[in-house]
Amino acid sequence: MNCEILVNVTPQETRVAVVEHGAVQELHIERNSSRGIVGNIYNGRVTRVLPGMQSAFVDIGLERAAFLHLADIWRLRQSEDAEKPIEKLLHEGKSVLVQVIKDTIGTKGARLSTQVSIAGRMLVYLPQVSHIGISQRIEDETGRKLLREKLKHLLPQGEKGGFIVRTMAEAATEQDLLSDIKYLHKLWDHIKEKSASGAPGLLYQDLTLSYRVLRDFVDDDTARVLVDSRETFQKMNGFARVYMANVIGRIHHYAGERPLFDLYGVEDEIEKSLARRVELKSGGYLIIDQTEALTTVDVNTGGFIGVRSFDDTIFKTNLEAAQVIARQLRLRNLGGIIIIDFIDMENEEHKNAVLGEFRKSLTRDRTHMTINGFTTLGLVEMTRKRMRESLAHILCETCPTCQGRSKIRTAQTMCYEILREILRESRQFDAREFRILASQQVIDLFLDEESQSLAQLGDFIAKPISLQVEASYTQEQYDVILM
Repeated sequence: MNCEILVNVTPQETRVAVVEHGAVQELHIERNSSRGIVGNIYNGRVTRVLPGMQSAFVDIGLERAAFLHLADIWRLRQSEDAEKPIEKLLHEGKSVLVQVIKDTIGTKGARLSTQVSIAGRMLVYLPQVSHIGISQRIEDETGRKLLREKLKHLLPQGEKGGFIVRTMAEAATEQDLLSDIKYLHKLWDHIKEKSASGAPGLLYQDLTLSYRVLRDFVDDDTARVLVDSRETFQKMNGFARVYMANVIGRIHHYAGERPLFDLYGVEDEIEKSLARRVELKSGGYLIIDQTEALTTVDVNTGGFIGVRSFDDTIFKTNLEAAQVIARQLRLRNLGGIIIIDFIDMENEEHKNAVLGEFRKSLTRDRTHMTINGFTTLGLVEMTRKRMRESLAHILCETCPTCQGRSKIRTAQTMCYEILREILRESRQFDAREFRILASQQVIDLFLDEESQSLAQLGDFIAKPISLQVEASYTQEQYDVILM
């Protein structure tokens, strides 16, 4: 067991860091004011059909209409609908049961599918198909066959739905699988019952991040889960007691004086993950540029001169870069099309070794990917499934001063950072009062949307917190003064 999962909870947001061998490998942030909706199931109503794009806009009760493409309509896979265009399948005003498969990203509405899947601890339930699939991460063919047979044996006679066996079910008992089957069947019955009204709206919401940690992240390599909120710790324990009793002993409440993310260096890692430049230990570096259409990664030798030949220097830099890029994709949650420009290599063996190292480093990633070899231009093209906003999109916004050429952290991000700083300072110093000096945008947010957060913190530390606008400060600048 070499993995630790850190859960940092405040009233405004939950942050999760996955740490392996002392290094942060994944970062996840969920804000109460803007929870992701991937996995949510809705009653939808078609508002517009676009034959030219073979797609439709669907009202699911949100501010922005969601998007349903022909390829994501499950009925197409049935023989009678296989050749029908979207205008023959949908019409304005038609009710449809849909599930969100991609969050709203930028100006794009959520993407929908009519094929529903509901994740449990061991299994994913597919109520519209009769198929048993096994996670690709379970590679042992004998084990895959045994799991399939075990599940078939447990399913009720006449079972209409299908299942996908998740990776963590590799060592599951029959009782574990049976509990998941019953839970998922009950959940689906509840969703169908709620959908009977036909009105657009939410039918099922995926678990919050703190619960998804237990369902999706914890496996045999997880040594412990550290939670810095007693209330969340108790809730996670209760959830585990019902659905995954085998992990209860690994969930611990962290009550140390030093903030949990500071203790493990996660705050520094978040800061680095927002930077365009990533240093390599060899002296080389990466330049990562995230755009609307794609993400590019450029590898440079920098100050690394090697010890033997120039080809050897390039090869060693590219090998290190392959490992670091794989980690950065997870840390930053980069998705969509990704183009990697390794330093040019003439030696085919070197190219194959770098590509092999890159593929190997990507095996830790939970997200679906496709990786192509080197193109004629010497670039590596890949795609990584984009389901939620990247770390930069959550924490930053377009800088108004530089007209979109860079990013700055949002006023909301700064508010939460300031609240954490005050909590940190209150544990070290017995001040009479704390005064926040910040930009007008940040102070305005504290006086409006985040006023309750500020009041809650003041009550918690039992000290007054005052505000002062500093006109010369940029949105990312602030000071906390101890009075």
